[in-house]
Amino acid sequence: PEAEKSAPAANPPASAGGIKPWLPLIVTIVAMPILAFAMTKFFLIPQVMHSLSASGMKVGGAGEDGGKSGKTGATADNAKITVPMNKMLVNISGTMGTRYLMTSITLVGKDPDFKNKIEENKDQLLDLATGTLSSKTISDLEKPGIRNVIRSELISVFNTALGGPFVQEIYITELAIQ
Repeated sequence: PEAEKSAPAANPPASAGGIKPWLPLIVTIVAMPILAFAMTKFFLIPQVMHSLSASGMKVGGAGEDGGKSGKTGATADNAKITVPMNKMLVNISGTMGTRYLMTSITLVGKDPDFKNKIEENKDQLLDLATGTLSSKTISDLEKPGIRNVIRSELISVFNTALGGPFVQEIYITELAIQ
């Protein structure tokens, strides 16, 4: 009987402290920043670079002119020519004339005759732009990335009408829904 009483005293109670309960938290705190860095460096950034290069955008910090800004590094070959098209007002599709879209855009090209080509065809380009914009519904205009969709559609329509890749970029300077 006395041996039975001493047996529980021989096994000390498990302590409540120690590092074992904290181990999952410590591993998580150490591993998460490492995983975040690795995901960003080896997965996210390469994916973004790939999609930017696929869409034709320039990738990199300094431009082709070695980081120079302003007109000092520009030559006649890569000078951008801009032509504004202001205040186009169209009815939004599906609203029975109760909602309007007002937009202003600037066309950009590098052809030396770009400005003259746009001025000669301005009425046709305005008609094409208003036709393209008036085909948009409210739900289309609320989608993320609609500005890029509008840009690419207008560039395609304009270049088809002009008979070549004259319009290289479009800046949407105003876009308002009433």
